[in-house]
Amino acid sequence: MHSILEMALNSFPCSLAVLALLLSIATLAEADASDPYDHYNDASNPKCQSPYPPDVLPIYQEDIDLLQFAQNIEHAEADFFLWGALGYGLDKVAPELVMGGPPPVGVKKANLDSFTESIIREFAYEEVGHLRILKSTVGGIPRPFMNLSAANFARYVDEAFGYRMKPPFDPYRDSLSYMMASYIIPYIGLTGYVGANPMIKGYVTKRLTAGLLGVEAGQDAVIRLYLYERAKEIVHPYNYTVAEFTVRLSELRNRLGMCGLKDEGVVVPPELGAEGRSSTNVLSANRDSISYSRTPAEILRIMYDTGNEHLPGGFYPKGGNGKIARQYLGKTHG
Repeated sequence: MHSILEMALNSFPCSLAVLALLLSIATLAEADASDPYDHYNDASNPKCQSPYPPDVLPIYQEDIDLLQFAQNIEHAEADFFLWGALGYGLDKVAPELVMGGPPPVGVKKANLDSFTESIIREFAYEEVGHLRILKSTVGGIPRPFMNLSAANFARYVDEAFGYRMKPPFDPYRDSLSYMMASYIIPYIGLTGYVGANPMIKGYVTKRLTAGLLGVEAGQDAVIRLYLYERAKEIVHPYNYTVAEFTVRLSELRNRLGMCGLKDEGVVVPPELGAEGRSSTNVLSANRDSISYSRTPAEILRIMYDTGNEHLPGGFYPKGGNGKIARQYLGKTHG
């Protein structure tokens, strides 16, 4: 254990909280070779275990910053899905994870059919699990102030189409509208984890990031398949198909992110599909069928709906929480 702590102290200046966190992980590594994120692993069976890499810390300071930043998106997903399926949010389901953060505004129970509600309920509880394991591993941030109102989603959709829709888009209106709104947020988290992956150095945080990414990708795939099955349906009361909605929303995220093509609708020209041969685009990926990645700055530009990581708005009217998001708020653009 001493060698792990020596590596920690030599690698970066530790606060007492970070040092305590590293000590707990180091103790786990010394005492139990089992995967800390797989409760079903048989710790007594060496065939079930992966060896820890030599000369690598379980968690680095940079990992903490990146995975605390990710909690901003996880909070948005958790409360949006909980309220949509259950009619109440994190304050009731797991109040300890809120950490003093204010409740979101405008969120409410969605008018969902039983099939869609069952999907969203599962997603909701998965996001609670994500927040719990993130906060217990790298420490938590308070839930940021979030605007999950129908009016905020309507502004986003208006911007995607270039004019004010009448009546305003309402994500809580019905199952299709809710899944269309769900298309907006989880994919941002997915690309964020892909972007964070090469920056994560610790073996505990690498394992955590991979596990989170796997579930976020699965959620996004379910949402995209749901919408692809309805690609030619009209989103009432508007004269646009589901496929057109996804294309417009993806184009908006590309514009706000300001870093090129990293977002695609559920139907694309064949040259943009897998191997340049598929117009079906259930999984959004690049020409090599690899998931797109985004940086924290790109994510903030999109989620703030300002195209500027220094200017909060959109889903986070007062900005995100954690070191990375707050640093951007402390700087002027340019």
